[in-house]
Amino acid sequence: MHITNIISQYFGKFAKTEFPTFIQKFINNTYVKTLKLNMSEFRNPKFYKSLNDLFTRELAIPRQIDKNEDVFISPTDSLVTQCGTLKKDLLLQIKGMEYSVEEMLTYNCANNFEKVKNGNFMNFYLSPKDYHRYHAPIDFEVRKLIHVPGKLYPVNIKYLNKQIDLFIENERVILECDSNDKLFYMVFVGALNVGQMVFDFEPKVQTNTEIRDIQIYEYENKEIKRGDCLGYFKMGSTVVMVWEKDFVELEQLLGNDVQFGKAIAKKI
Repeated sequence: MHITNIISQYFGKFAKTEFPTFIQKFINNTYVKTLKLNMSEFRNPKFYKSLNDLFTRELAIPRQIDKNEDVFISPTDSLVTQCGTLKKDLLLQIKGMEYSVEEMLTYNCANNFEKVKNGNFMNFYLSPKDYHRYHAPIDFEVRKLIHVPGKLYPVNIKYLNKQIDLFIENERVILECDSNDKLFYMVFVGALNVGQMVFDFEPKVQTNTEIRDIQIYEYENKEIKRGDCLGYFKMGSTVVMVWEKDFVELEQLLGNDVQFGKAIAKKI
């Protein structure tokens, strides 16, 4: 097991521990103040029984989402670190650092490699201060979930600039999605201190464990509605979206903070 996975497991044990109330209140308040969390849409920090509870907090006030159903909404509160058009099968981890979409999606998606060549992509980085739940960006059917065990390097901007093929080496969960016979992928990338990535519709997925083989789950008629919660990261991480060619036109969001519910792309 890589050292990053071991560190993340130990941090995960600390984060899920429910300390006595006065200690937990101190931990929660310190975390909120240190990272300057905006808690206006959430419960008071004192109500969260562990740090994990605070990390994975649900919205207490429903978020308004873009009403245009032909628009993809942001699945997360995050920073758009890179976006654009694939150069054949290459996309950007960060400016000047390319990697292959085929390697990220693995051979288990080989039947669709031609569809996504010259398609579009967008990277969403969730910092530790962000809301950690991820949502459906459009109405779709999940065809397949692929869990790829791997390392847990940090995914902040500093590390993206120095660690080659980070999104290929890190543990990740890939969703193959169908929206009105058009294909897109959502790739959830683990990171340092992310003890677990949780998917509400597939409780069998267990990340950052001793599992070393790729796990594949296939579905029929598993429909997800736009805005539905798909699950959550335990700590911040990254989501990469990849669309097949001629499916969407991206909003110009590079370097911008986006919130779950805001438009990121529209169908062509």
